[in-house]
Amino acid sequence: MKQGKIEEFTIQSKALGEEMQVLVHLPHNYTPLYKYAVLIASDGKDYIQYGRVGRVIDEFIESGEIEDVIFFGVPYKSVSERRRMYHPDGDKHEAYIRFLAHELVPFIDDNYPTYQVGAGRGLIGDSLAATISLLAATKYPNTFGKVILHSPYVDDHVLEKVNAVENTAAFSIYHVIGEEETEVNTQQDGVQDFLKPNRKLKNLVESKGFSYFYEEFKGDHTWKYWQPDVRRAISMVFGQ
Repeated sequence: MKQGKIEEFTIQSKALGEEMQVLVHLPHNYTPLYKYAVLIASDGKDYIQYGRVGRVIDEFIESGEIEDVIFFGVPYKSVSERRRMYHPDGDKHEAYIRFLAHELVPFIDDNYPTYQVGAGRGLIGDSLAATISLLAATKYPNTFGKVILHSPYVDDHVLEKVNAVENTAAFSIYHVIGEEETEVNTQQDGVQDFLKPNRKLKNLVESKGFSYFYEEFKGDHTWKYWQPDVRRAISMVFGQ
């Protein structure tokens, strides 16, 4: 299989007041002469290491199963920083969403050959990284046209933001959650039931009429189950 390459860059974020590292997977067919769809991951390093997202993208592009995609992964600096940026109660979560929409996207569009439209951009994340991906899309539905959610943390704030989306045609949602995610140890917020709130989210998303895929897998809140699902998510969301 032909393999792409990983590069990285840093952005001095005004929104966050700090330097942000971004990992980039350029597919094996990368050339500035083509245009590429964009997939942005919070928990970006995890999607490269555990999700093997670069390998999946290369394989699917080579076989012609998906459109050409460049992956951009934003890693978190520490578990506590991750919560501050991704959790709805985090003191940096609004600033992080601004960073994604107003700093990272323009940088990507200035430096890579992209479509520069919402339909050509996706967000992906697991757990709290899925939560922030969904919240970014609800705030900037014309910037992000696709969202892939692996077992998001869902609370009333998240449900309110989804319920407030007026143009449900603006972005599509791919959403999976494990049947065994009833007692998730969140490290900082104790043991929580993820399954019930995710089912609430499912009912809300369906009632609002989003373009939507939902499935419950047999498994728990770990990369053991998200990793194989990355394949299906990419093929469904970016499939030709």
